[in-house]
Amino acid sequence: MTRPIKLLALLPIIGVFSGPVFFNQVKPFVLGMPFLLFWLVMWTVLSSPIMWIVYHFDPDRKEDRLA
Repeated sequence: MTRPIKLLALLPIIGVFSGPVFFNQVKPFVLGMPFLLFWLVMWTVLSSPIMWIVYHFDPDRKEDRLA
């Protein structure tokens, strides 16, 4: 069974793939970038903290397990 915390890993995937569908516009500009580029960069940056949260709070993770 998939733990609810593991579903957070789907957020970056959904964010990156939904961007071109909904935000495929040149204007407005955010931080000097077209909005779609900003959207993709934002999800690239946010994916690392999200993956850390998933790893840190995953109950299946064991400290003594060495593969």
